[in-house]
Amino acid sequence: MSVVRAQPEGADGTRVIRVVLGEDSHLAREGLTRVLDRIADVELVETADDLDSMRAAVDRVRPDVVLTDIRMPPTHTDEGIQLAVELRSSRPEIAVVVLSQHAEVLYAMSLLTDGSDGRAYLLKERVMDESQLSRALHEVANGGSLVDPLIVDELLAERSRQELAQLDQLTPREREILGLMAEGKGNTAIADLLVITKRAVERHINAIFRKLELRESEDVSRRVKAALMYLSGHTA
Repeated sequence: MSVVRAQPEGADGTRVIRVVLGEDSHLAREGLTRVLDRIADVELVETADDLDSMRAAVDRVRPDVVLTDIRMPPTHTDEGIQLAVELRSSRPEIAVVVLSQHAEVLYAMSLLTDGSDGRAYLLKERVMDESQLSRALHEVANGGSLVDPLIVDELLAERSRQELAQLDQLTPREREILGLMAEGKGNTAIADLLVITKRAVERHINAIFRKLELRESEDVSRRVKAALMYLSGHTA
């Protein structure tokens, strides 16, 4: 690891984003360093080439943002994600931008599970563009989030697959009732159409909510969410 430079603020007094870079490939590290050097209000304060040295650098310099490869020594698996998860609880004020060679949905989901604020997941090919990297660093430093469009597509596809799998758990009667719910019919109307009691309809609907893992929220009711899942499954 090496200390690169240290400037508390820009010449015009504006805030400078202090960055620790984690990358074990010398060529990639040099390339990212050059890109960071071209961003006027970003300060690369230290680099690291494995998980332990990244942890030590974070403790030592308290950066605004950690910019890290997803895979680093010692295991070359998900060290960048591990660090992001650790910092979520130990130093929530430090933002993290994770870089990956490929769109890896499970890792993206792990990164965002406890919240997306101050987190970004980008493909490496994007961040060699100065404007893209600058945007990501500023976004997370200000508490926002950024996910590469390709990864967003993969996340949406994975969500659709999960919802279809949940719909497959429903019994024929539950699917029939869910279809009627999607048409906007209330419990009484459903009971009349199926010639069953309203109490039976309510039991089926509660089973649907449980199997689809839907909980009531302030913005969208479980009934609407279930209907949307049903309609999405029938148009996929």
